[in-house]
Parts: sequence; structure tokens; C-alpha cells
Amino acid sequence: MLSQAERRFLASRRVAYLATADARGAPHVVPVCFAVAESGIYITIDEKPKRVAARALKRLRNIAENPQVALVADRYDDRDWSRLGWVMVRGRAEVLDGGPEHAAALLGLRARYPQLAAMALEGRPVIAIRVERVASWGDLRVTER
Repeated sequence: MLSQAERRFLASRRVAYLATADARGAPHVVPVCFAVAESGIYITIDEKPKRVAARALKRLRNIAENPQVALVADRYDDRDWSRLGWVMVRGRAEVLDGGPEHAAALLGLRARYPQLAAMALEGRPVIAIRVERVASWGDLRVTER
């Protein structure tokens, strides 16, 4: 579903924004670390301090009530607006608590974010986004300036 340009652009971004909504449609957006794989996009609930227990996080409660989510990654350049670009993925989210897909997702996330290597993530939820639609805009080229 993702074009090669969209896939490369997402791989070049370190942070994306996950949008969820509860059963009434009230939105909730948080910055997340993520990994893109053939089977979807993965986000783990890491060990950084949270105000509530991992399983009580609003994003997980929302997914349980309403699995439709969106994820946006962007590039903003204050000096050169010709470099602006974004990719938005929409789809159904599923919370993985274990199994082969959970383990593969953690491998991909740890490969992208070395900080996760020291964290005990095996018992923590992973959000899997099953991509249904993709929209993108702007300069998706991945070049260093």
C-alpha cells in the first residue's frame, strides 16, 4: 500500500504522531517511535515513565473502543518550504501482547531505536497498524542537507 517514496520517507523520520479516538470520537494524539514492516506499522509501549500503567494508556483504551487510527510523519524546514512533506497512514490498530508478530515487531523497533535494546519490552503491548489508506504530500525525497 505504501509507495517506495512513502516507505523511504517514513524510514527517514524518527518520530510520528499517532491519532486515536474513543468510542464517542474524542481525538487523542501522541508522538511515537515506530517501525515500518511489510505487515504494517508497529509502535511499542516502552519503559519511559508514564502517568498511568502501560495497559491503562489512553491510546490503548481508545484502540479497544475504536480501532481506527491515523499516523502522520512529517518534515518541516523553517528556511525552505519547498522541502515540506508528510505521509499519513490510516487503518485498523490491533494490540499485540505476544507471539511471533510481537517478537518480530520488537526486533524492527530495536533495530531502529538503540535505546529500546536495554528495555524489557517482551511483556509490553505493541500496537500494529494494518494500513488501509495512505496519503502524502510535498517533497518526500530523502536527502541530507
